[in-house]
Amino acid sequence: MLVVGLTGGIGSGKSTVAASLAARGAVIVDADQLARDSMAPGGGAYEAVLAWFGTELAGPDGAIDRSRLAEVVFADPAARADLEAIVHPCVRAGVAARVAAEAGTDNVVVVDVPLLAESPAARDGLDSVVVVDCPEDVAVARLVADRGMTEAEARARVAVQATREERRAIADFVLENGSGRDQLDREIERLWQWIEARR
Repeated sequence: MLVVGLTGGIGSGKSTVAASLAARGAVIVDADQLARDSMAPGGGAYEAVLAWFGTELAGPDGAIDRSRLAEVVFADPAARADLEAIVHPCVRAGVAARVAAEAGTDNVVVVDVPLLAESPAARDGLDSVVVVDCPEDVAVARLVADRGMTEAEARARVAVQATREERRAIADFVLENGSGRDQLDREIERLWQWIEARR
């Protein structure tokens, strides 16, 4: 088993890379999905999030309104740290369980973690780290086009994450994704050959 951490800033194209690696046979462990699951009713972080941030965040069906929660935490670094302190232990436990389930196989396990540069503890147990990188202006344009954000909203989201330099500093492999799909496909193939060589 080879355990690869995959990270990249918002708008970098990391999810597209993860999907392409899955199509090549990699087992994907999605930290964002584990975070969403932990905040769903019955999830490990659900009660603590509502207790800390207010029960008014729960909709009629009991689900946490993640858009409203995002408005709070992206505007306030202390609130974001509080949320991460609640959710990250649940995510780390979920990642550990998924990786442990692959023990004894020869699978490539890709742990998709957006905040890998910001969370040194999340790098425990990884054999290597892959960073998907693109210029900030490219990421902002993608967020505006694909997610309907205003440019100001997109830049605010980018600003609260680790810098490109901080992410690249933890990388064993940097995948460049600033020039369109043809370049991305070539970079993904280069990455897969690198992974296969390590395996």
